[in-house]
Parts: sequence; structure tokens; C-alpha cells
Amino acid sequence: MTEFRYFEDFVPGEEIDLGSYDLAHDEIVEFATAFDPQPFHLDEEAGKASLLGTFCASGWQACGVTMRLMVDGLLANTASMGAGSIDRVRWLKPVVPGRLFARLLVLDARASRSRPEMGIVQCRATLMDETGSALLEMEFPMLQGRRAAP
Repeated sequence: MTEFRYFEDFVPGEEIDLGSYDLAHDEIVEFATAFDPQPFHLDEEAGKASLLGTFCASGWQACGVTMRLMVDGLLANTASMGAGSIDRVRWLKPVVPGRLFARLLVLDARASRSRPEMGIVQCRATLMDETGSALLEMEFPMLQGRRAAP
């Protein structure tokens, strides 16, 4: 991302590469210890014996990694005004240590009727592994400032 973006710069159908993140085994254990201490997030053998069949990151950590990539790969260079919700989160496959990638798909963009200084950009973010397999999807509205309020 090199150019600063406003609401008007988001086009439905556009896909934005958000970059990559290397998730380490120790990082998964550290996050799980603090926030989601289920055995399959803490121990290799417990992970293998679980329904998931593998040691893996918490889904909430996967959401956090996706957010980090969204900020670094897009939001830090936009007129972001936050978001009012996450409409949907789907954990599709276990997130294991390794390189993760994310992309954002612009689903819709509309001017706010009640707040003329902003627009609402409906998005889907996807977190993927090195093979391109989707691990997580989340849909949410981003609030983006407009270049000039009408």
C-alpha cells in the first residue's frame, strides 16, 4: 500500500493483498496460556489427540493475526474511522505454525446516510496458509472517511 486511501477509493470486487505473518509455535503457546488455555493450543500431543487432530492456534489468535495484517497492509494508510461490528467469523481449518497470508475482498461500498463525512465499506478478510488454503474468514463493515463531505 503506497497511496493514502479514502472511502471513494474502495471498489466492490477489489481484492487487496494484506501481506504475510510468520506464526511461531511459542507464540501460539504464549497466546493460549494467557487467553485460550485449551489443551490443543498448549501441547503437541494434546493437539494430536483432539478432534482437530493437531496442535493449533486459538481462533481468537487467528483473528488477531488477521487484524495485524489488515492494519499493516491497509488500514494504517487509509482514512479509517473504525468498525462497528464483525458480522461473521468462520474458522475453517486449524491454524498451525508457519507463514500466513491475508487478503481483503471489498463486497460493497456505500455512503453513510447519517454521517456524510464517512462511507461504509463491507469487506471479507481471508487468512490463508502457505498453500493458499483458507483458514479463517471474517466479514465486517469498515468505516472510511470521505475525501470531502458533501
